Amino acid sequence: MRLQGKVALISGGARGMGATEAKMFAREGAKVVIGDVLEEEGRKTEAEINETGGECIFVRLDVTDESQWLNAVSEAESRYGKLDILVNNAGIARISNVEETSESEWDLVMGINAKGVFLGTKAVIPAMRRSGGGSIVNISSIAGLVGGKTTAYAASKGAVRLLTKSTAIQYAAEGIRANSVHPGVIESPMTLPLYLDTMEGREQAAARHPMARIGQPEDISYGVLFLASDESSFMTGSELVIDGGLTAQ
Repeated sequence: MRLQGKVALISGGARGMGATEAKMFAREGAKVVIGDVLEEEGRKTEAEINETGGECIFVRLDVTDESQWLNAVSEAESRYGKLDILVNNAGIARISNVEETSESEWDLVMGINAKGVFLGTKAVIPAMRRSGGGSIVNISSIAGLVGGKTTAYAASKGAVRLLTKSTAIQYAAEGIRANSVHPGVIESPMTLPLYLDTMEGREQAAARHPMARIGQPEDISYGVLFLASDESSFMTGSELVIDGGLTAQ
């Protein structure tokens, strides 16, 4: 098992990509803490993992609240004795150009997508130091690499990319790694209402990718698993692009 003996905290783990990551981590031997504001769905994912032989607990986690991050880390350490992995997965998307983006929308997206990653990173570093090292995997986006028609979302994901690199160089000597993942269009509860809820929208999204399909949560989760595991022990400050060739064009 690729994560045997590891303890992982995954934000936004109640559903979608986060839940897929949590289930995959559990199958690979990790003890998993999933944090989310969606308590009913989080409890369901927790139960599914435990019923299939994994070990998982759910904690309520608003990623914009530092005290809730500290509580999630404390729960991981008190239940499982340590914390080795953080996946900053929680995020939201809004599609607006600069003039259409309100101040409140900007603050909402930046709060969850950028501030949330900062607070999570800050909260886990002392725990990882106590464990002798760890791996932080931040879910950015291709929108954090290239320009597009989003404003706050792209800015937030660009912030995640550079925060990841700053974290990597600051803590490499302590054995704490940080890498970012940059998905293309992935089928998830976040993207469905934006442009995947119609056949036309799905076809247009698929056509943007040279591989001519929409990504699935598993496509990203395998990359996250690699970065979380010791297999990537010489990687830090790196960007893992999983986008069906979209940004190669």
